[in-house]
Amino acid sequence: MSKIEIRDLTKSYDGTLNILEKISLDVEEGEFYVLVGPSGCGKSTLLRIIAGLEKITSGTLKIDGKLANNMLPKDRNLSMVFQNYALYPHMTVKDNILFGLDVKKVPKDEQKRRLDEAAEMLGLTPYLKRKPRELSGGQRQRVALARSVCSQSPICLMDEPLSNLDAKLRGQMRTEIRRLQKKLGLTVIYVTHDQVEAMTMGDRIMVLHGGKIQQTGTPLELYNKPANTFVAGFIGSPQMNLVQAKRVGSTLVLGDSVTLPLSGEEIANLPQGNQWQIGIRAEQIEPASTGTEGVCRVKVVNTEMMGNETQVLFEVGDALFTARWTGQYLISIGSDLAVHLSANDFHFFDAEKGTLIRPALHIKGRAALSA
Repeated sequence: MSKIEIRDLTKSYDGTLNILEKISLDVEEGEFYVLVGPSGCGKSTLLRIIAGLEKITSGTLKIDGKLANNMLPKDRNLSMVFQNYALYPHMTVKDNILFGLDVKKVPKDEQKRRLDEAAEMLGLTPYLKRKPRELSGGQRQRVALARSVCSQSPICLMDEPLSNLDAKLRGQMRTEIRRLQKKLGLTVIYVTHDQVEAMTMGDRIMVLHGGKIQQTGTPLELYNKPANTFVAGFIGSPQMNLVQAKRVGSTLVLGDSVTLPLSGEEIANLPQGNQWQIGIRAEQIEPASTGTEGVCRVKVVNTEMMGNETQVLFEVGDALFTARWTGQYLISIGSDLAVHLSANDFHFFDAEKGTLIRPALHIKGRAALSA
């Protein structure tokens, strides 16, 4: 049985504009389920509906097999971690963590046991007598998590809990939240606009745009077989390179500016038609020497040295492509550069609808480890 089951859920505030439209999903017990999408796509509204903080316009919501459309929030047996921590400034860390357990009439000795366990787990034991203003952002976030852990609710809803933290701390907290979720066996629904968080934390990801589901799947399914150009451009860092392309004889012309010679194998693998929108991941574009197969000449617009890798940016028609190469490449801006492209590495999308026609036939770096 699914922990959370939603069927044909629609949400509208004015009866005209749908904030969410025909949303259906199943979240399994113990799953880390991520809702991702740009600001205003409806992901936080969907989370608030599950929490009981927003009413459903139409459709059904079931929690543990029970219809929850009109169920009170207190009866849903879930906890929620907010973006702004939602801590009481006049209360100590201890009292913030235990807040709500008195309402549930949890015995004092049980409260102390839960407090000690959660504080130890999250490294908060030395801070129990402090007020929130005396804590760093990461410590406040851990207090909010500890409060959720203490509630021992089997379902935890998280609404962009890491967006106020710096990059280093976000990385640490991603690992900590995932570790806690696995240790406690929680069912987590996690809302974020950060596709890095979605890719690194989720068992499954739902991509929302304009209140509609674009695609649902595992992180690698979305990365390797994006359903449309929106998912292709949203999932992945840097995002997938996208440009219009057309076949002219035994060549593929990209953006009316770059001509790619096609081998017999590549021609045989092309989808039907002569015009598409194509996408290629940054790691699939490789440096090349003149005279080898699949070489294109491009002009370098910029380079970004990351230390462990170099990102090279160049124009293809009106599009700006990014190539990601392991190592340090000293390349002058404005110079001509030979890069290797293969049509077998391209994702082909319908030129008008943007839907996927054929995914890339080769995934760079895919390997299996055996003990």
